[in-house]
Amino acid sequence: MSILRQRTSAPDLGNRLQPKVPTRALRCRRKFLRFFKQGFSDPRYIAWERGYKWQAHLSWQEKLNRTKFQDLLKRGDVATICTEAVRIESRTNLLFSFEKMALRDAVRSPAGAETFAHGLYDFLYGANDLRQRFDAWVRAVESLPRRQTRVLTWPLVTVFPFLAEPTRHIFLKPNVTRRAAAEYDFMFDYGSRPNIETYDSLFALAETIRSDHRDLKPRDYIDLQSFIWVLGSDEYE
Repeated sequence: MSILRQRTSAPDLGNRLQPKVPTRALRCRRKFLRFFKQGFSDPRYIAWERGYKWQAHLSWQEKLNRTKFQDLLKRGDVATICTEAVRIESRTNLLFSFEKMALRDAVRSPAGAETFAHGLYDFLYGANDLRQRFDAWVRAVESLPRRQTRVLTWPLVTVFPFLAEPTRHIFLKPNVTRRAAAEYDFMFDYGSRPNIETYDSLFALAETIRSDHRDLKPRDYIDLQSFIWVLGSDEYE
């Protein structure tokens, strides 16, 4: 992917932290700014991290916003819901290839498509509180047909809410997030089976990052998840 040309007079953001920000936040900030000197507005950051995620979100809003999603359910057209969801996600690199294949296999049958579509709608747009909706969504994903690879993974559970509503939901890559939390000296409450306590803990990590680096003006959980990714991924050594 080509890198957009950066301004030669990029501002120095490395020492613009608010008073009393912990040392670990400064250390992590310096790593992020080593790759993206203009922070979340850096053209390289947009090209490498934010741009494709935001485009996937815009596609979701065009094809599967609440009204269109509901209309498709009312018509019983769960196949279109699954096709669009898989297509939108496929244009990102958020899931591993085995997770993409497991998802396609799981929603190929009418029963799997029905479970996925209704479960996802209820999680995104249902009236219950987050805990109830999250637990029901996990059960729905767990019940999807499985061929060779398990479907119930943290990335699969969190990727579609993240793309649909990145101001409300965040994406979890377990190994990267655990390494990032360690870098940040944050006690991340991780459980390998998707659970609301770990999801809450991820939000707490993200909001700590938002607060510590609020002068960089993170827009949403796309920016906060990308910061976590830079801290924990082998791509950014």
